[in-house]
Amino acid sequence: MKKRVLLSIHPEYVDAIFAGHKGFEFRRVLFKEDVREVVVYATSPISRVVGRFKIEDIYEDSPSEIWAKTEALAGVTKEMFDTYFKGRAKAFAIKVSDPIRFSQPQPLSKYVPSNTPPQSFCYI
Repeated sequence: MKKRVLLSIHPEYVDAIFAGHKGFEFRRVLFKEDVREVVVYATSPISRVVGRFKIEDIYEDSPSEIWAKTEALAGVTKEMFDTYFKGRAKAFAIKVSDPIRFSQPQPLSKYVPSNTPPQSFCYI
């Protein structure tokens, strides 16, 4: 069975994903299991589950190669990207597909019994 993950994402990036301006979500660490859907938790000050998207593909490479492949839909500046991956040999880019924003944000407790937002991600 394919799993879903809940990703914690900053509100400005959440807005860019659902507006279609950010086609990739970048990660320094990636889930190990077969995941095809992401449930989006917008971090503070929203602190709610606000939508979901399908994973079209996942790229794994050096940060410079990931930037070259994703720059057009990165949704972040090169400077921000470089800062995020500073000192890292490997970078991951999750290609966003079919993003859907929920009409009403949902409480985290609906997805995570502990009601504690994940530092990066958690399986749901």
